[in-house]
Amino acid sequence: MKKPAKKRYIKYHNDGSVWAKGFIAGGKMEGKWTWFRKDGSKMRVGNFVADTQTGTWTTYAKTGRVVKVTKMK
Repeated sequence: MKKPAKKRYIKYHNDGSVWAKGFIAGGKMEGKWTWFRKDGSKMRVGNFVADTQTGTWTTYAKTGRVVKVTKMK
């Protein structure tokens, strides 16, 4: 069975700033995703496989400092 192609996807806050960037394949989150605060600072980064969080997820403070690293099962 052929895997669906990954397409770039961007979600926006109500004010038009970028909320999240990642990929969608077959209607599901796939690959690396990054979330942002309204001020544009990076908030969280992690990976998905078929809508399931996998691997290492990193949460950032507004200053860019890493505040939490979580290993997903």
